[in-house]
Amino acid sequence: QLQAYGGGLVQAGGSLRLSCVGSGRTFRNYNAGWFRQSPGKDYEFVAAIRRSGAGTFYADSVKGRFTISRDNSKNTVYLQMNSLKPEDTAVYFCAAGTSVALTTALGYTNWGRGTLVTVSS
Repeated sequence: QLQAYGGGLVQAGGSLRLSCVGSGRTFRNYNAGWFRQSPGKDYEFVAAIRRSGAGTFYADSVKGRFTISRDNSKNTVYLQMNSLKPEDTAVYFCAAGTSVALTTALGYTNWGRGTLVTVSS
């Protein structure tokens, strides 16, 4: 089971850090990803990290601004979001899975409830 935290309202150019806490001792065995969904749009891949933390992947739209990381001792995955833009406004979801398909929603079997990020201009 996953739970995302940290959403909120921020001005353009600001920063937020999202956290995703997984329950159970097996969380460290899962790759983790962040996706987002804006009104009327499909899920969009944001970032992913391998279960070991050794590999990270980003959507072009967030590369250089967002950083994904994880602390397996705390069963937590983070998404540090800097230089936020109004177009980053969305509900952000964390997900976990064992597939090698890290950049597609189909690669994940466990999803948490989303957290809303609103970036004002």
